Amino acid sequence: MAGSPFAWIDEQAHQRRQAGLVRTLRPRPADSALLDLASNDYLGLARHPEITAAAADAAHRWGAGATGSRLVSGTTELHGELERELADFCGFEAALVLSSGYAANLAAVTALAPHGSLVVSDAGNHASLIDGCRLARGATQVVAHADPDAVRKALGTHQGPAVVVSDTVFSVDGDAAPLAALATACRAHGAALLVDDAHGLGVLGNGGRGAPHAAGLAGAPDVVVTVTLSKSFGSQGGAVLGPAPVIDHLVNAARTFIFDTGLAPAAVGAALAALRLLRREPARADRARAVATALHTRLTAEGLEAVRPDAAVVSVRAPSPERAVRWAADCREAGLAVGCFRPPSVPDGISRLRLTARADLTDAQIEQAVRVISENR
Repeated sequence: MAGSPFAWIDEQAHQRRQAGLVRTLRPRPADSALLDLASNDYLGLARHPEITAAAADAAHRWGAGATGSRLVSGTTELHGELERELADFCGFEAALVLSSGYAANLAAVTALAPHGSLVVSDAGNHASLIDGCRLARGATQVVAHADPDAVRKALGTHQGPAVVVSDTVFSVDGDAAPLAALATACRAHGAALLVDDAHGLGVLGNGGRGAPHAAGLAGAPDVVVTVTLSKSFGSQGGAVLGPAPVIDHLVNAARTFIFDTGLAPAAVGAALAALRLLRREPARADRARAVATALHTRLTAEGLEAVRPDAAVVSVRAPSPERAVRWAADCREAGLAVGCFRPPSVPDGISRLRLTARADLTDAQIEQAVRVISENR
């Protein structure tokens, strides 16, 4: 009798345990006494009463789900409002809302990299961009992290359509991509620039309009931007921003748009309310960056190795995967929730604590976080 077809899973599980890389789900309660520096709720909007009320109102009005793909029954008037206002806020001609930031990246990369094209991808890119490259019909060349010269060399090897793909702010260390230099490299070779602004929207740029806006690239005819609605906007979903012909192309060619159920109305309503709130309260973006700077300054003063943040992510190096897990667990026991990044989630193999600098953190909470992290190192 043949053995189990999943016997290989046991061996992989054993290898993960040996390497200290086992991951587990930890359901959180509706209310928690923990100080949260683990989520991506950069502007503190996920529980804002205005945002949750908008989500509830949208669910009551439009229903619990979108009921179908965007091209069938899944597009409501609310989706259109969000797309118009998001494009206007970020400075682009058009926008397309999808069910997640992951789906937005898959849509953009695959639809803009046809057979015969070249995709030049930063080595530090998010998994969703990497997966988009794997699914694209064009050839992919991975280049050194945040290196415009490497991008230039890669583009110089190819004749034909090309697109350079990069995060604007990298999720592991929180460092920013050299967007202006990347755009210059692209333009010298007639290539497009596709950037994922998941960690820039709501934090960087004038009033939180994002890293491309800050770099003077908003609305450029050769620039396409993806964003998520699940971080600064405290909701769910993703979007692609760019020239109207590019967005029209995605409607007709992007499989994660065509064949996926549309974003639920509650998430659309919440994201739209968050966008409008940010327009009224642009100082939230400034505060998120100020909190990140304060965390970095205080942590390094305690002798910890923390990467200087370019946005709202603060990364603190750990000596090993096992120590990172223990450190994060000890912080949790002391009342502080922090992220724990280990291989294979980190491209350089270095384990870290990852902290979110939220705009709604008080100075006292910043001091509390630094004390807990330092005392439990």
